[in-house]
Amino acid sequence: MILWKKEWKLLFLIILILGSCSENHKTLQVTRVKVDSLSQIQLIQDSLVKPIVYTHINDLEKQPIPKAKALFISAVLPSILIAKHNLEMEQKKIHKLKEKSKWNKEDSVYYENLKLQYKATDIENLLKRMSTVPNSIVLAQAAVESGWGQSRFFKEGNNIFGMWSYNNNEPRIRAGLKRENGAVHVRAYDDISQSIADYFKTLGAARAYRGLRTALQESNDPYTLLPHLKYYSEKRNVYTEQLRKMIQYNDLTKYDTYILDPQYFVVP
Repeated sequence: MILWKKEWKLLFLIILILGSCSENHKTLQVTRVKVDSLSQIQLIQDSLVKPIVYTHINDLEKQPIPKAKALFISAVLPSILIAKHNLEMEQKKIHKLKEKSKWNKEDSVYYENLKLQYKATDIENLLKRMSTVPNSIVLAQAAVESGWGQSRFFKEGNNIFGMWSYNNNEPRIRAGLKRENGAVHVRAYDDISQSIADYFKTLGAARAYRGLRTALQESNDPYTLLPHLKYYSEKRNVYTEQLRKMIQYNDLTKYDTYILDPQYFVVP
């Protein structure tokens, strides 16, 4: 098999960071950018993605559609990868707990807290619930739920997926619609990455996605997984078909192999 120059570079960097991580504990160096101008969003040019977290993105609707989509993907994908990285770090901690013969109080509190968040029954079930879907699915849902970054909740609260709020004490935004029990609120996040982390937690904890979690143990193919997301919307199968078309039309599967640029993993 012949590897192109860019692929050799990617392979070398991955090997380099994996090798060095065994010698030094490295952390991800994340940059936060409050977007005052869309020119601040760095367009993603290749499969090595800089870990930049963007907040308060506005005016995408004023751009030509192809440019608006490119900016949206370039703003959201880094946060997807950062959220996945943070989850992987937590999974590693859980695996280490499995290997320990005796836990201290800190271990127990950490485990019980995660177990509660994910509504897990035991440690194996917790690890299963912490699995994540491919980048293409996250991007497709982000585009659909936020209207390619044009929703008010996305602009004002970095809320990509329209996550509802049921807690009066958390940051939130009042929605325009009402339900029988009163006004509806959606959560407000400090940045896009927090919104995505909450989305992953929802997929891991909600009973509606137990089929998705089981399917993830056997496949990472987005088209195989999509039918298990039908309960995300009242449109059910129409919604999953919309996601499928979104992925195909915008060639989103190419982002499934994109990773955080290893050079941003540094020794603290």
